[in-house]
Amino acid sequence: MPDNTLQIDADFPAGNIAVEEIDGDIVRVHQDLRDTEGWWFYWAFRVRGAAGRALRFEFTDGDVVGVRGPAVSTDGGASWQWLSAEHGDTESFTYRFAPDAGDVRFSFGIPYLQADWEQFLHRHRGHLQARPGVLCTSRHGRPVESLAISPLNREPRHRIFLTSRHHCCEAMATYTLEGLLDAVLTSATPETRWLAEQVEWLVVPFVDKDGVEEGDQGKNRRPRDHGRDYAGDSVHPETAAIRALLPRWSAGRPVTIIDLHCPWIRGDHSEVIYQVGSPDARIWAEQQRFGALLEQACRGPLPYRAADNLPFGEGSWNSAANYIGGATLGRWAVGALDVAFLTSFELPYANAGGVPVTPSAARAFGADLACTLYEYLHGWKRG
Repeated sequence: MPDNTLQIDADFPAGNIAVEEIDGDIVRVHQDLRDTEGWWFYWAFRVRGAAGRALRFEFTDGDVVGVRGPAVSTDGGASWQWLSAEHGDTESFTYRFAPDAGDVRFSFGIPYLQADWEQFLHRHRGHLQARPGVLCTSRHGRPVESLAISPLNREPRHRIFLTSRHHCCEAMATYTLEGLLDAVLTSATPETRWLAEQVEWLVVPFVDKDGVEEGDQGKNRRPRDHGRDYAGDSVHPETAAIRALLPRWSAGRPVTIIDLHCPWIRGDHSEVIYQVGSPDARIWAEQQRFGALLEQACRGPLPYRAADNLPFGEGSWNSAANYIGGATLGRWAVGALDVAFLTSFELPYANAGGVPVTPSAARAFGADLACTLYEYLHGWKRG
């Protein structure tokens, strides 16, 4: 006989929840902030023993339900879809469980975990140019994955360092990273074939590996989050390893750096794709040039407008005050490396210009980035 006792927990990869009270069909919960300085909005939990019931989930610590409602998985996290905001509001949602429902998971966003990365590597197993590796060991003993892609029997014309998950809850960024790499490794077009033949790639998909698997917020982690850990002595092994590796890898040669993120929950710049403007005038000019090319290259479902890029000193957060607690990868790299091009993208969790953000849509945007990199790099001259 199935166990009909209602169970709600976060005991799975990326799980995060604190259950306050179960009152009949109303469940009151809040996100676990752990070592977060202040407030953030990530959560993910599992429900079992709810077959045939309709439960209302109420969050008691802020507006933490996104613009398309929660992400839902009915197959143990193998696939996800948006429930839609019609089933609740910014602080709650209601879900009717199927009569045979077993393990049903809910999350603020659609997760991307080590298991997803392993599936990606499995698809490209045996590829002569791809060399999976380990950047370092995380604080909690996990291997921090890396991937090198190198041209065969020729010196690369360009070098690209590609990252995501400096803030571990920003999972949709890694779907974009995967889509970009898929395009390069399959080399199905002349543009992506050129990227495989002319570019050396170094990739770190999970900069905050422990946070990804343990379901942390990551943003504003005490004493310093990974995205601000490039000043002074790094407190995290991943960022320390990146700072040690990149000067050796680039060996004084020009390098392009692309760092992928997700923004705030909703509104303003949080529902469009944009580049975070650099305070360096030369780099900002190159970001604008890259943005113009990307706007023309986009073929996937997610729209991008160069006009949505956020110049340094404008908007609610891209200013000097936001970096008092430390330095980003980009700010460190400008002083430590010969940077040819540098940018950081923000990809919304759920809604981009009115279009649903899904794993397939984010991967398609990654492919659009690949095509744009070809257009940008194949005729590159230092500005």
